[in-house]
This record gives sequence, structure tokens and C-alpha cells, in this order.
Amino acid sequence: MPYLRHAFMLILALSTACTSQKAAYQMSDTMIARPQQEDDRKILYNADLTLTVETPDSTSSYIQAIAKRYGGYVNETGTYRSIIRVESQLLDAAIDDISQLGRLDRKSIRGQDVTETYLDYQIRLDNAQQARGRYLDLLDQAATVDEILKVEKELERLNETIDLLKGKMNRIDHLDTYATITINLRERQKPGILGYIGIGLYRGVRWLFVRG
Repeated sequence: MPYLRHAFMLILALSTACTSQKAAYQMSDTMIARPQQEDDRKILYNADLTLTVETPDSTSSYIQAIAKRYGGYVNETGTYRSIIRVESQLLDAAIDDISQLGRLDRKSIRGQDVTETYLDYQIRLDNAQQARGRYLDLLDQAATVDEILKVEKELERLNETIDLLKGKMNRIDHLDTYATITINLRERQKPGILGYIGIGLYRGVRWLFVRG
């Protein structure tokens, strides 16, 4: 029994140290040093467009249709602002279609390489899963209520860490597959009565000069 308690405390200390953030980052530096294939990289693309259009309401409907056309979906929609996601490899084509809906006043595309972050999450996930396996083995050997409670507490912490890391990795995978496009719409300003008079005078004067 004393031997089991000593073994329990030793494994508890080693497992906690191995799953600490410092250990995870030290391991991640080694892993990240490996050359990565281009296809393995995780790059999140974000595009921002500003369009001047005649009718923002109907334009928003066209934007939703474009999202579906390029294998994506609508993340947020409104009269003057919409956010859609399309398949990353179709980003340029989707932007070209959206640009045809009005006058393109502004366009920016950003790519964020999160490969190292993703690899760090993967290493920390592997560490946590291995530590959970050791604690499950230790749980079978626990002989007292105190030992069982300590192991179960560590298992609960590890399960939370594993779920959190999986969630972060799944989000990166999703945003790597689907590029985000934010579209800001401006309504084209229509001239008032004086504006129409001015346009008429301008056209009349221009016609006289052409005739002359």
C-alpha cells in the first residue's frame, strides 16, 4: 500500500509537469522546426469590400445567393453590412461576382498563417490525451477514496483541456476551409431637385458646344 501511494504521487507530479504550458511550448518549438508541406499550412483568408449600390436591400439578397453559389453560407446579414463565407479556393471568383453588384470603392484581402498555432494545439492535445491515459491506468490502481478523488480531479481537468483544444483546432480547420468576406454597402446618393436642374443645364450646355 505505501508503494502504491508513492507511485501515485510520483505519477501525479510527472503528469502535471508534462501537461504544463511550459512543457507544451518547449515541445512545440521542436515540432514546428520540421519543414511543412504547402498543403499542410493553415491560412485563414479575410476579405473586406466596400460597394456603392443603388438598392442595398436587394444587393444583400444577391450576396446571399453568391455565398451559396461558391459552396459557403451567410454568417451575418443586414441592409448595409453582410458577412459571408465561401470555399477558400473560390475566394477570388466570389469577390469578382460581388464586385459586379455595384461600384467597388475598396477591397482588401488578408491571409493569416496560423500553422504554428495549430501545431502547438496538436502537441498540447497529444500531451493531454497521453496524460489522461496514464491517469485512467492509475485510477484502476487507486486503493483509497483520497487517491480516487485526486485522480478523478486530474481527469476532469484534462478532459476540459482536451475539449478546449479540440474546439480551437476545429475552428481553425473550418476557417481554413471557408474564407470570410465582409461586405459594406453604401447607397448611391440621388440628386435632389436642384441637382436634377444642374444636370439638365450641364447637358444643355454640352449639347450646344457639341453642335457648335
